[in-house]
Amino acid sequence: MTETRRWRFKAPEMEGPVARWYARVRGTARQRKAYRKQAAQLIAGLPANGRVLEVAPGPGYLAIEMARLGAYVTGLDISRTFVEIATDAARHAGVAVDFQRGDVAEMPFANGSFDLVVCQAAFKNFTLPRSALAEMHRVLRAGGTAVIQDMSRHATHADIDREVDGMELGRVGTFTTKATLEMLKRRAYAPAQFERLARQSPFQTCEIRTEGIGLEVRLTKEEEAK
Repeated sequence: MTETRRWRFKAPEMEGPVARWYARVRGTARQRKAYRKQAAQLIAGLPANGRVLEVAPGPGYLAIEMARLGAYVTGLDISRTFVEIATDAARHAGVAVDFQRGDVAEMPFANGSFDLVVCQAAFKNFTLPRSALAEMHRVLRAGGTAVIQDMSRHATHADIDREVDGMELGRVGTFTTKATLEMLKRRAYAPAQFERLARQSPFQTCEIRTEGIGLEVRLTKEEEAK
């Protein structure tokens, strides 16, 4: 059955000046510190020589922090500008991350290539979400996990204010970021919506939790039968 595209709202195209603005906003010292903490949490329990795929890594800050901790990391993004920014950032950081341009709905990787798939702040923008989940499942090894972190559709104005005020972006950056998040929230999933989507995917296990503006989904690929 052909998948229906999500065309309800058009997400900002992350190329050129828009992508570079986003990289600046997400690259503050406070944000980098948060990425370091998130990276440690995400790869905890990763097997030795474990391989991680970050889908839509944007400017690559989270992928770089995971690589600093010893993970073998690949990043796949549809934006040429982001691939360039992330590749340059990894080179300056002195870590090896393979950033590639590609589509999450048709990934250029063999079956079972990764132990962990991470997607942060991007899933709500995918026009083919069921295909994206199917591809995440395909490229994971048996027993692997996909972690999707994004906005919750239930985030309130107060939640967004608290989140952005803690970023220390300055007056203009704070105003712009709040306005952007309010717009993007219209594309976001509520927990029940994502649960229904997960039931239509090949994943057998789905855990969802919310905190502040955030929604975190953990999907596990079944172990192979012995």
